[in-house]
Amino acid sequence: MLRVRFAPSPTGFLHVGSARTFIFNWLYARHNGGTMVLRLDDTDVERNSDASVQSIFDGLLWLGLNWDEEYKQSERLGLHRQVAESIFARGLAYRDFTPAHAGESDQSTGPQGAWLFNPGMRELSREESDRRAAAGEPFALRFRVPRGQDRVLRFTDAVYGEQSKLADEVEDFALLRSDGMPTYHLASCADDADLKISHIIRGQDHLSNTYKHLLIFEAAGAEAPQFAHLPLLVAPDGTKLSKRRHGPVVSVTTYRDAGFVPEAFINFLCLLGWSPKNDREFMPLEDLAGAFTFEGVNRSNAVVNFTEDDPFDPKAVWLNAEHLRALPIPELAARLLPVLHGAGYMQATAEKVLEVAPLIRERIKLLNDAAAATDFFFLAQLPPYDVNELVPPKSDLAQARKILLEAQAVLATAAFDHAALESLLRATAERLGLKAGPMFTPIRVAVCGRRNAPPLFETMHVLGREVCLQRIAEALTRLG
Repeated sequence: MLRVRFAPSPTGFLHVGSARTFIFNWLYARHNGGTMVLRLDDTDVERNSDASVQSIFDGLLWLGLNWDEEYKQSERLGLHRQVAESIFARGLAYRDFTPAHAGESDQSTGPQGAWLFNPGMRELSREESDRRAAAGEPFALRFRVPRGQDRVLRFTDAVYGEQSKLADEVEDFALLRSDGMPTYHLASCADDADLKISHIIRGQDHLSNTYKHLLIFEAAGAEAPQFAHLPLLVAPDGTKLSKRRHGPVVSVTTYRDAGFVPEAFINFLCLLGWSPKNDREFMPLEDLAGAFTFEGVNRSNAVVNFTEDDPFDPKAVWLNAEHLRALPIPELAARLLPVLHGAGYMQATAEKVLEVAPLIRERIKLLNDAAAATDFFFLAQLPPYDVNELVPPKSDLAQARKILLEAQAVLATAAFDHAALESLLRATAERLGLKAGPMFTPIRVAVCGRRNAPPLFETMHVLGREVCLQRIAEALTRLG
């Protein structure tokens, strides 16, 4: 059975890179009929926080991608220690009594000067080790990496291909800290083996950890999963995305709060480091799940384009606009309603928003754009605007006044649906010897308070006769 897992550490918000890892795991599981496991890697008690846990779940729930099983590493500590003890019992690990902050004068170094092992601890007799442990001396438990055997550690990565490294270049890494808590390496491998994870899909920054994990799986008598490492997400300057350096733009909830819809955000993240065979860009979730394979994952890092003035990648914004246009009107209206209420337009009813949604669907890129695009539908009185906005190009205030008076007379008795309004006002323009643009400019500004607004006749239909006549009367008053 194919089983994948997403294993975030609750030490901060849900990073966009972590979200992409979750999405790729989910897509691979759904594409192959497998199981998606969510596991909180929360054994780093000093850095974990409830706020971080909540932020991770907020981000995942917003994405709307379900998982099949859920675990917490902190509830599985007994398993981790059991695995560590079995490795120690086989002589494949040793106790290191070196104080946590001691110098490294007695430690060996590798070719590049990296710490590999402490001979004084590694070669300590079992009797001496047991005596010091029984006396209560604190120790870390380290893996005894094979030395001097010219052993090569190998694995085939589904993205980066054949990988190999001499065991002599891997340090004797810790399995248990001196406080008895498992390290990331031990807890991750113990859980992956126990949960029968078949494929580990994670960021490329974990590629070097895989050699240590191969040793743990072997020492624990477990078959190693298959590995697939994903290219990193980087800023335009090539640096790895981080909150410290790049701010809130790397947090999933920032996109949510800015008015992205999850299906568009998922679509965008998928295109960072992966390309479908048909090179499509706009892809609904079901199409992504059907098309996702490791063959389409690139090896080079993926750039998220943003600037200090424009925090969101233009492709992300474009995809969001495309997904908004693809939503059925009732669904779009349902998503706009809380946005408008959040902007303070409590008079925006579900019925009214359902009428407004098709008028602005082509005019907004983010859900949050709706507040500025629709405010005049819900305001009791329009805010002040420049009276010259009422004047058509190459015309004057008198012409604007004449047009509004004519429109006022027509609208007082017209059937108030958009087809009838368009027919009557176009006929009026023809009678006045005006083209449509100069005729409709004063009317649009009068009823909307701006020249850039949704289609005029549909807008007037939604506003209704009373509001339109009231606003035209106010415009005439402004004209004097």
